[in-house]
Amino acid sequence: MEDLKVTLKQQIIDSLNLQGMKPEDIDDNAPLFGEGLGLDSIDSLELMVLLERNYGIKIEDAREGRKVLSSVQSMSEYISQHRKI
Repeated sequence: MEDLKVTLKQQIIDSLNLQGMKPEDIDDNAPLFGEGLGLDSIDSLELMVLLERNYGIKIEDAREGRKVLSSVQSMSEYISQHRKI
């Protein structure tokens, strides 16, 4: 799962164009939105596209999406359980 977290962090950095950030700059359990990484609702759409494109995961429910996208840890756990690709 550690490899998945590093890969996921790099994918987040690349897809959101977070210049100057490295995967090790993102804490696994830090919130991605608000106080943590400071992402916004537009970024959440990009992350949903990332999950669908790279892992074959489509999240339909907004409440589920908020839980899944809350941190790198929650995203990696969800990907591990629901990966289709």
